[in-house]
Amino acid sequence: MSLQDRLPLRDRRQAGELLAAELDVLRGTSDLIVLGLPRGGVPVAWEIARALHAPMDVFVVRKIGLPSHPEFAIGAIASGGIQVLDPVPARLARPVDVERVIEREHEELRRREQVYRPDMPPLDLHGRTVLLVDDGVATGATLEAAVRAVRKLQAGRGQVVVAAPVGSASAAARLRPLVDLLVFGAEPEPFGAVGVWYRDFPQCTDDEVLALLARARSAEALES
Repeated sequence: MSLQDRLPLRDRRQAGELLAAELDVLRGTSDLIVLGLPRGGVPVAWEIARALHAPMDVFVVRKIGLPSHPEFAIGAIASGGIQVLDPVPARLARPVDVERVIEREHEELRRREQVYRPDMPPLDLHGRTVLLVDDGVATGATLEAAVRAVRKLQAGRGQVVVAAPVGSASAAARLRPLVDLLVFGAEPEPFGAVGVWYRDFPQCTDDEVLALLARARSAEALES
């Protein structure tokens, strides 16, 4: 039974288990690192990393929401000064209001990086195969920012794979030219919101993310 046939998914953990089966082609890739987009992508990434016996970490990206409707993404920012802004929807708000949102999201990005990777060196992705994971992709703006940031850190050496249990066809079209491999477990249409495709879709907390990161780092230490 395909992942598409299992919709709506039970929760993020089941989504990761099912998606891992579709990423088996990456098993044995020696330089693979799985990066979950916090918060919701981390439980999915954890299950994939476990299945593929690969190290896992987080890659912090922040969505830029329309000031009047924060859930509507008009762009995203990522580490390394990467910013992606969709010009057409961005025109729905005053530039000064959009700048305020961007400034606020930069502050939150710095806070999360300090919370999730306290006093740790920047991720060394040069020459690595990077698997970026989220719990679902509606517009693709957040993952586009993540991909561009990872490419910058790779400095021309390495591959980028993007995976999510569910994603829209428009997001797939947007991301496919930017990556070496794109895997959406299901592309239901009309897509709507990511949470529609899960039976249990609570907000992930910082504590949940930290607990999974601790388990991942402990497992990596034991294997090294």
